Amino acid sequence: MSNRSASNETQWVVVADEHVARFLELPGQGLLHEVETLREDAPNREAALRDDAHGRRAPSIAGGIGGAPALGTGTVTASAGESELHLEAERFARRVATTLTERRQQRRFNRLRIVAAPRFLGLLRAQLDATVTDTLADDLDKDLTHLNTTELTRRLFPDREGAPRKLEPRAAQEVRSGNDDIRH
Repeated sequence: MSNRSASNETQWVVVADEHVARFLELPGQGLLHEVETLREDAPNREAALRDDAHGRRAPSIAGGIGGAPALGTGTVTASAGESELHLEAERFARRVATTLTERRQQRRFNRLRIVAAPRFLGLLRAQLDATVTDTLADDLDKDLTHLNTTELTRRLFPDREGAPRKLEPRAAQEVRSGNDDIRH
């Protein structure tokens, strides 16, 4: 199923963070549906790097006897773990951008929206090819990777038919309907 209208437009939405990129298509009617998902190659790498970073502490210099420097326990974490995490995120952004370029060349979409965690959105923007940026309708710096397709459709396309509406509490509906049994 594709979003092919009279104008032959196919809209994709990419929802991503540093670990996952979900490629969704907006059909002519109804909800977004997932067409592809990319995951970071090393999902446990971040935890390993963060745990390892706790062991790398820079030695501090504290005053020793007679004011001579003495090595003590450091409190500044070495930045090697953070640098590696940033490089991993850049590599993943490049992979997502390459996938978008390939799918654009395959004419899988001609209109694109990107919704990504703020840090990752900047990395991804820097990697996008001109053929992809030409199709970019807008982007949103929010991490919505945890939402399902129903919630994403409701959040990104609130006026769309077929997207379930958030129901109001029963009491609010009854007050509006003129039910005299409910007192304010």
